[in-house]
Amino acid sequence: MSKLQEAGPQAASGHPWFGGLRLAPAAPGSTIRDMLHTEIRDTGWPHQSLLPAAPIALPRASYAELFRVTAALLDLVRRTALESAPTTEGRLAAYRMPPNEHQLFMADQFVEERYADCVTRPDIVIGPNGPQFLEFNVSGALGGPVETHCRLEVWRRLYADDLGRLPFAYQDPFAVRTAMFQDLCAELGAAPRVALLGSARDQGGLTRYFDLQTDYFNSHGLTARFFEPEDLHEAWDCPAHLRYPLGLRDFTIPDWEELGIDTAPVQAALDQGCLLVGTQTSTFLSSKLTMGMLSEGRPWMSAAERALVDTYLPWTRILGHRWTHRGDRKVDLVRYAVEHRESLVLKESIGMSGKQVVIGRQTTQQDWETAVTAAAGTGTSVVQEFVEPRTCRLAMIADDADQPHDVDIAPVFGPLLFGGRPAGLFSRFFGDGTSGIVSVLGTRSSDDCVVAV
Repeated sequence: MSKLQEAGPQAASGHPWFGGLRLAPAAPGSTIRDMLHTEIRDTGWPHQSLLPAAPIALPRASYAELFRVTAALLDLVRRTALESAPTTEGRLAAYRMPPNEHQLFMADQFVEERYADCVTRPDIVIGPNGPQFLEFNVSGALGGPVETHCRLEVWRRLYADDLGRLPFAYQDPFAVRTAMFQDLCAELGAAPRVALLGSARDQGGLTRYFDLQTDYFNSHGLTARFFEPEDLHEAWDCPAHLRYPLGLRDFTIPDWEELGIDTAPVQAALDQGCLLVGTQTSTFLSSKLTMGMLSEGRPWMSAAERALVDTYLPWTRILGHRWTHRGDRKVDLVRYAVEHRESLVLKESIGMSGKQVVIGRQTTQQDWETAVTAAAGTGTSVVQEFVEPRTCRLAMIADDADQPHDVDIAPVFGPLLFGGRPAGLFSRFFGDGTSGIVSVLGTRSSDDCVVAV
């Protein structure tokens, strides 16, 4: 039996962009479920009552489009954020960054800016006209690399033939990230030694999440070590040949604040010249305000760049008491937002796991107007056109079932880019086919990796 099969009749909300082929489950549902649980164990990933029975399969052209456009838009995102002000201090003011984000910058602003976008994952849904980029996550702590690697370990074992050949193509995020660090070491003239900075306190006290990554680095040409912040001084306060000149910053300031973890050791390492990617400047690139500025247009954009943004970014505006354009019309932005609740989403500039997102059509008019009015007074939120996501069909496995069953899911795609290179395609969705704010940690959605066929 072929492992590739016709996807079958698409649901009413399907889209030809997904193509006409999918991968059939390659083992009984209980076997697949056990393998997925085993690979992802002890990494802080929550239990999912609905798991994929196969990777999501996309046509090669659709798969490639996500990475090609991500790279192009990331360049525009970077330029937009950096031109908002000539200095870090100016950007902090322009973005009205909260006080807790006024830290962990390197003294060398050129280095700080150059390595801000090393690790990237946008969130993309497929709308009526194809891919739409809802936001950019630019941070060493973004979700996807470990989860995608673990899912791929299962799918490789299940789908490889006797000669090790697979019926699909993919990139492993661990392999691409290793190559990125090797290139960074060469560019900096530094020893191939990489610090992985995080905390087991952010993973329920377990270290497997970090061990998986350091073990891969150490077996593929790098010397790597996981550091808790309290031990980070050992990365630089030592003989020169034992120093770790660069590393991965696998944490966020809000997460560590919530856990009561002091960031002072991180600042000390940065002051000693340890480059941790992505740098703190990545926060400006991740801000929803950057998406608003880019959507509204920048004076330096070419006609081709303007067309790219119009095609792939939903209409997004920084919310404030001002006038702007919606198509060919000039509109009072706050009034327009209040009156068009069902077609808009309200997002704070900085947020994770969908916690700072209000979907207009899922909110009462009174609550929506209150939220919009309050956000307009701060200047740190955006309103964005709501994109009705299209669906594809995927076999799913429930906790209490042995056999997979088909569901029409609306995936949020997250193409990973490390050092500008495609590094695997992560996806999140509600395994029961429902819709809403999709987040594995926030709303307990399901996840999978995506391959090309």
